Amino acid sequence: MLAKVLSAAVVGVEGRLVEVECDVGAGHPSFDTVGLPELTVREARTRVRSAIRQAQLPFPRTHVTVNLAPADLRKEGTCYDLPVALALLLASGVLPPGCLDGWVVVGELSLTGAVRAVCGVLPVAEMAGRLGLRGVVCPVDNGWEAGAVPGITVHPATTLADLVSALTLDLPPLPVAPPTDVWTPQARLCMSDVRGHAMAKRALEVAAAGGHNTVLVGTPGTGKTMLARRLPGILPPLSPTEAIEVTKVHSVAGLLSRSGGLLRDRPFRAPHHTASAAALVGGGSLPRPGEVSLAHSGVLFLDELAEFPRQTLETLRQPLEDGSVMVTRARQTAVFPARTMLVAALNPCPCGYLGSRTKPCACSPMGLDRYRSRLSGPLLDRIDIQLQLQNLTASMLRLSPPSDTSDEIRARVCAARQVQADRYGSEATTNATVAMAALRQKSPLVPAVHDLLLRAIDAFGLSPRAHDRIWRVARTIADLGGAADIGSDHVGEALQYRHFDERVSAVQPPTRACGQAGPSILDQPSEI
Repeated sequence: MLAKVLSAAVVGVEGRLVEVECDVGAGHPSFDTVGLPELTVREARTRVRSAIRQAQLPFPRTHVTVNLAPADLRKEGTCYDLPVALALLLASGVLPPGCLDGWVVVGELSLTGAVRAVCGVLPVAEMAGRLGLRGVVCPVDNGWEAGAVPGITVHPATTLADLVSALTLDLPPLPVAPPTDVWTPQARLCMSDVRGHAMAKRALEVAAAGGHNTVLVGTPGTGKTMLARRLPGILPPLSPTEAIEVTKVHSVAGLLSRSGGLLRDRPFRAPHHTASAAALVGGGSLPRPGEVSLAHSGVLFLDELAEFPRQTLETLRQPLEDGSVMVTRARQTAVFPARTMLVAALNPCPCGYLGSRTKPCACSPMGLDRYRSRLSGPLLDRIDIQLQLQNLTASMLRLSPPSDTSDEIRARVCAARQVQADRYGSEATTNATVAMAALRQKSPLVPAVHDLLLRAIDAFGLSPRAHDRIWRVARTIADLGGAADIGSDHVGEALQYRHFDERVSAVQPPTRACGQAGPSILDQPSEI
């Protein structure tokens, strides 16, 4: 007898429908699985056999063939245990025909028949809703995850025996238990803890308001990491759509709490500089999301940026530009979202004291050139805000006035984000991510302001990409100030954040930014 149960595979962060076909026919007792299964899928026959016997149900003493279609899609993981067991019971006549029509089934089986949680249930539930299917049968620990998709009926399963009884008697699905972990906002470090650095705080406020990539350059101990780790505290909360997107990525990666709900806090990922390219952007023979995707809608913090291998950093160029990562392998292609804020910190030279007011630099010109070569021009061109930090003197530490708290800055950031959402018609679209054509249409520069920007481009030899990114930063500065149009002062402040030292003052009017920009790592002379 032949039976079919619907299941799913996860490719990237999207669900793909898989038909589990089971044929119980005459022949020598055996159990074959076909349809491009990986080792964990082939091992399912052992778990299925034990689970069925522990549930006091008959296991056929004939030839069993399981086909996972489509056969050209690689199947991996333990999520096929439960659909294979149910398809076998349907083919054996234990379950009534049609009891699983329209249901997508995923779940791992233990040898005792318990149904264990699996990864990627949220993308599977989204797929079921998109295809108009009846609902999802999944482990009870994944019930809240599937239930986060509107309009989807969830049938949580605790054991195989209980599920078979419910299907045989046509009992209604049990209600999905709410997450046991009540969400509370994460305790965030406060920006008021940082003394001085008024311009750096202003720059981070601009970065948070517009979603702009930022690099902080400074000698050891200037507060680069301290500032970066306080950035999540001034970011707005995730919108419902963003919460589902972020949770999907973490679900596929297996990083969700089994008793928690949708992620509400923006992710902050800080990989070590020894991370490989695959760990940073995703990869593997069966593609998995990397750090840039796990930081989707949040912050990817790369401390000691110049210590990362150059080849690894170059892999970030396309994700930063496109907001997604495409991992191509021989058998499949996976696309992961990667719309993240890149925040990096680095020293100006190998010893760390180039440009220091208190300690001379001990690096040779050759060592300095080698250090600079680790960061390519195309990568730095994708970073909107490049800021040089200086050590604070004792008097600065003593006399520095109290600064705004993270909550106060966050309120201004949220107001600016709302202005952008109203302008572009999407909560997830910021000045840093909107298509340039849309920005030009909705926020054009008046001729005098555009002429200022073009003169700066000529004076400093900037690229057309830098021209567009300065435009984006200026639009964010105007949004923070409540201005409808971009003015000369907004462009002037945006030019300061590109860090081309005092030459900026030759083409710009006085700006309202705090302090003056110091020289960038790219502008430092080779001779010490």
